[in-house]
Amino acid sequence: VQLVESGGGLVQPGESQRLSCAASGIIFSMYAMGWYRQAPGKQRELVALITSGGRTTVVDSVKGRFTISRDNAESTVYLQMNSLKPEDTAVYYCYAAAPSGAYWGQGTRVTVSS
Repeated sequence: VQLVESGGGLVQPGESQRLSCAASGIIFSMYAMGWYRQAPGKQRELVALITSGGRTTVVDSVKGRFTISRDNAESTVYLQMNSLKPEDTAVYYCYAAAPSGAYWGQGTRVTVSS
């Protein structure tokens, strides 16, 4: 199983960025997918989830700015991040979960700074 994140990098406050996570080795459509993040010196925290049926949840700190979506045909989950703030700086991790198991990606770093 592989979850490969991409799209991280350095952006200025107020800008947008889209993260992608390409999955292989799983029946993607059967998995709930999520994005977590871990800022320096802090614990990993949930950012957004999307169920196998497409229902989404985002945490309050990013509500109205971040959107999670999935493309089952491409086995890919996305995190569209708008109006980025310095406090969004973190390593973002992709997560896949099903009754058969759960998996993490290696993470992609997002730095929001002027």
